[in-house]
Amino acid sequence: MKSRSIKRTLVIFLVVIAGLYLAACIMLYFAQRSMLYFPTSRADSFPSISIESEGEKIQVLTKISDSTDAIVLFGGNADDVSNYHGDFANTFPKKDIFLVNYRGYGGSTGTPTESALFADALAVYDHVHERYQNITVIGRSLGTGVAVYLASVRNVDRLILITPYDSIENVAQSHFPIFPVRILLKDKFDSASRVKSLSARTLVLVAEHDKTIPRRHTDALVREFPPEQVVVKTLVGKTHDSITSGPDYLQHCREFLNN
Repeated sequence: MKSRSIKRTLVIFLVVIAGLYLAACIMLYFAQRSMLYFPTSRADSFPSISIESEGEKIQVLTKISDSTDAIVLFGGNADDVSNYHGDFANTFPKKDIFLVNYRGYGGSTGTPTESALFADALAVYDHVHERYQNITVIGRSLGTGVAVYLASVRNVDRLILITPYDSIENVAQSHFPIFPVRILLKDKFDSASRVKSLSARTLVLVAEHDKTIPRRHTDALVREFPPEQVVVKTLVGKTHDSITSGPDYLQHCREFLNN
């Protein structure tokens, strides 16, 4: 009798655990984009242009002169790209600057998804390419996936990846190892699989103490490049969030573009 009671209790316990696990999976599935994208407010104090993409209006902050060279930046998932405006304008005075606000960010309309960000990247590039001969694409964190995609399907002069990853899928699996992320995840941003389609010389900037994107995921991406195509620089003492504070990363970018 006691043995039967123990078995019944064990079954109930396992059913409860399974139910809680299933509920957590369901929550992750439906909440995943709110955990990946953190839209920022509009910055009205900077010059900008609006580019149409799939019926949405993409706000792009600009610094435009008479240059024939351009830089297009895709920021991180919580970046206010206006924070790059002054530093980029001062660091790259001979290049025109285009800082892209993703859908839902900085006054852009729409909702961010992987396919939406890719479509918008193409729209921005095609607009910029109408005037500029040489286009450098810079991606930061989440934006490295957008930058790699764009450089795999369009002609890019140089590519700079700041705290990049092999795929968001692999990074998410590292952070949530007990969940079937590969089944649940909608936006995978698989950069590693696109490297073979890249022709641009590439700079990878790594934060020594990056806990958001573990180093192994950056290394996995770098291994997909031919050695002669990629330059890797590690910023000592920097974290994922602090890598873009201070002049070090800008100096590496400037040296790479001037070389």
